[in-house]
Amino acid sequence: MAERAPIHLGTPDGDPILLLHPFLLSQSVWKYVAPQLSRTGRYDVFAPTMAGHHGGAHAPILLDVATLADDVERRLDELGWTTAHIVGNSLGGWVAFELERRGRARTLTGIAPAGGWSMFTLAKYEIIAKFMAALPVVLATAALRQKVLKLPLSEQISYLAVSATPEVLNAGDRHDLIDDVAHCPAYFKLMVKALTTPGLMEIGDSHTPTQLVICEKDRVLPAPRFTRHFTRSLAPDAVVTTLKGVGHVPMFEAPDTITGVITEFVDRHIGQTRATG
Repeated sequence: MAERAPIHLGTPDGDPILLLHPFLLSQSVWKYVAPQLSRTGRYDVFAPTMAGHHGGAHAPILLDVATLADDVERRLDELGWTTAHIVGNSLGGWVAFELERRGRARTLTGIAPAGGWSMFTLAKYEIIAKFMAALPVVLATAALRQKVLKLPLSEQISYLAVSATPEVLNAGDRHDLIDDVAHCPAYFKLMVKALTTPGLMEIGDSHTPTQLVICEKDRVLPAPRFTRHFTRSLAPDAVVTTLKGVGHVPMFEAPDTITGVITEFVDRHIGQTRATG
């Protein structure tokens, strides 16, 4: 799988913002939000595809969050970014928390982040079961590619893990989603490793300004089952924001809202964190 260049927009003198995508998808989920952040003129915006995903670096046979974070750190080092304002959605949120633990975050925004469980909590096995149940869809998409959209009810089914309603996804969005799922060896590599690894165990030790974004219509990691670990463990000064009427990957259906959530939080802390990067 050939690597693709990441989305990299904005001014080199701006505050660095790293955007990390969900499981099975790619940098394309940020195609609306990244340009909006860039157009403010205040940020240097970087959205790579993580290892094992469509256009990302090659991944080992067994893939875990630590390995994904290693690859993202390599990319940050290539840019000369010691730290960044890190924003991650779903799996990208889990990786964001891991990067924060390694000292790479100026601020952290987790949008419907994964990893909100310990080794043997039911939530962990519930999410693994959900993705394993999606195996027929993943295999059909890998075999048929864009032809899968011609199957009955495909457009209706394709939105369930992404948005609150189907009509918010346009033809280009559905094309990107199908293309990403069809080229994602990480599906198999992460599923196996996930059975033997815990979730986020050290988030209570963080001193980084943190924002948890809960998506009201999230069918993948619905509240409160998948947010309870965060709301109980995060520092008391962490910001918890609930977005009404959006699904698990809200950047497609509410890019203006997501841009606002990011900029308002980042701008609040720029003066405090600029010297750390």
